[in-house]
Amino acid sequence: MNVPIVCFVGRSNSGKTTFIERVIPELVRAGYKIATVKHAGHGFDLDTEGKDSWRHKQAGASSVVILSKGSMAMFADVSDQMNVEDVRSRFLDGSYDLIIAEGWKHEGYPKIVIIRDQVGEIPISSEGLLAVVSDKPIDLRVPLFDLNDVPGVAALIMKHFPLRRAPSEHELDV
Repeated sequence: MNVPIVCFVGRSNSGKTTFIERVIPELVRAGYKIATVKHAGHGFDLDTEGKDSWRHKQAGASSVVILSKGSMAMFADVSDQMNVEDVRSRFLDGSYDLIIAEGWKHEGYPKIVIIRDQVGEIPISSEGLLAVVSDKPIDLRVPLFDLNDVPGVAALIMKHFPLRRAPSEHELDV
């Protein structure tokens, strides 16, 4: 069974990353194992010039994997654009309970929209829209949460994407 995906969408600087950063601990405390995938529309560069991994990539390696005890990072050439399903099938195994994606507003995944200024900030359609998080009153046929109602949004996510397994004692001690 595929790991479910929920997207947080909104305008740049609307607070998506901050909200995701606040909702993850709520889900982890409830026993969820979370993976996140962020869409960077303008590209990015994580590898540090001069480091071994950078040197391998500069030498022509298509993929570079760095491993240490308890951590792994991968730098890989990909097609012009991958969707979250591609990332899930290629890089994330079924041991996760939920993938939280930041971005992909035009894809058909369930979405939570973060709105700061105006409803017209991003196209909102009811297709796949789970909720709106905003400090403004908005009249849509989905739940509206205040920007500080992180527990409420976490509860909505848990209702829509229930755990498919019982959390281990270790996960509940986090």
